[in-house]
Amino acid sequence: MTMHLRVQAGSFAICRLAPDARVPSWATRGHFSSVTRTPEELSIVCETRALPLEVGGERGWRALMVEGPLEFGLTGILAGLAGTLAASAVSIFNISTYDTDYLFVRDADLARAIAALRAADHRVSEG
Repeated sequence: MTMHLRVQAGSFAICRLAPDARVPSWATRGHFSSVTRTPEELSIVCETRALPLEVGGERGWRALMVEGPLEFGLTGILAGLAGTLAASAVSIFNISTYDTDYLFVRDADLARAIAALRAADHRVSEG
């Protein structure tokens, strides 16, 4: 199935805090953020510029949004996209929302990710 993905503006960071940590105010600044709490961690994805320098984390990620909304009954979308990127040695971090999926790739891998997705007949919009 051909998917349409859109490269999101900006750079993102992914960090891990203690499972009982409060959600910091910087975590939800900007146009995209995701906060997930599990018994093992508080995971935050936010704009890189929002993450304080003293907080450790992985900086320099770019986001590709799968155009949605996607129906819950659809199968294999994420697996297909992830497999295409894995075949091109592009690692991903994924976030799924109610409507769609976001694939995060390292900034240095963005051009290779776009080329791989297009070669697999997916449409990728930039900017």
